[in-house]
Amino acid sequence: MTALKTGLAAVLATTALTTGAMACEITLRSSDTHPEGYPTVAAVEYMGELLEERSDGRICVEVYHSAQLGQEADTIEQTQLGVIDLNRVSLGPFNNIIEATKVFSLPYIFRSTEHMHAVVDGEIGDEILAEFADHSLIGLAYYDGGSRSFYNSQRPIRSIEDLEGLSFRVMQSDVFVDMVNALGANATPMPYGEVYSSIQTGVIDGAENNWPSFESSGHYEVAGYYTLDQHLIVPEVLVMSEASWDRLTPEDQELIRQAARDSVPHMRELWAEREAASEEAVRAAGVEVITDIDKTPFIEAMASVYETHVTTDQMRSLVERIQGVE
Repeated sequence: MTALKTGLAAVLATTALTTGAMACEITLRSSDTHPEGYPTVAAVEYMGELLEERSDGRICVEVYHSAQLGQEADTIEQTQLGVIDLNRVSLGPFNNIIEATKVFSLPYIFRSTEHMHAVVDGEIGDEILAEFADHSLIGLAYYDGGSRSFYNSQRPIRSIEDLEGLSFRVMQSDVFVDMVNALGANATPMPYGEVYSSIQTGVIDGAENNWPSFESSGHYEVAGYYTLDQHLIVPEVLVMSEASWDRLTPEDQELIRQAARDSVPHMRELWAEREAASEEAVRAAGVEVITDIDKTPFIEAMASVYETHVTTDQMRSLVERIQGVE
């Protein structure tokens, strides 16, 4: 771990020097597994522009996209250690770290993207962001992760029966594993960066993700069937290392918190544009998109997932409150 931390710190320092980031008094290094131009990457870059402007050039953000600093599980740990300052991460990998985040990862917990926005922008969203402080992280904002659907290389999926026997990559989250298994398929946790080759070589049959990720990763090249079951609408989260946060003045902390919040509407606008463009590109590439499915059996199959993971009074209350948000 010490060698990894030292090596990563050296890479960050070298890159900062070559990009001119050291001209700023404070340079925040931010990680993202998505490629350059992806809405989450562009949103953090926009946050950096706001910070640089509002701090009169004192605070800069350097975004390391395309998993340059590692896959999400590794970057979460490095952010907790203070080697990485900012990190845009899917909520899934946090499910086994911060119990309350499991609620946002429950299948069909959100009725629509608009419902998800109403929840995360309100009191419930703030409560869950506050829990990151118990794990050496500062929760800053939620970004969109789109609706996640199944895709595979073997056959169209129009019913639960069509899922039987297929293996799907999932994020390293117990909720995701149990969701896939409850549908009669086989869940295979693995890093995002290994999915393409694993489908191509038959290690797995498919995965589940949103339109932009399906398209930008090139997974549509090896998985020709995309079923729009929209089983998850999981928000993503932008966090900061508590160690980095504690080195800042209260005034700079507020600048960062506000810039993160102000980047959210920009991210959502970019996301809507990218989602539409990605869907168009995937359809044009010849992928068979299956929309004629009855979601009711899928939703009913999730009862066991809720029974397994909604086990505390806090989580039961969160589920009820989320379902009650208009």
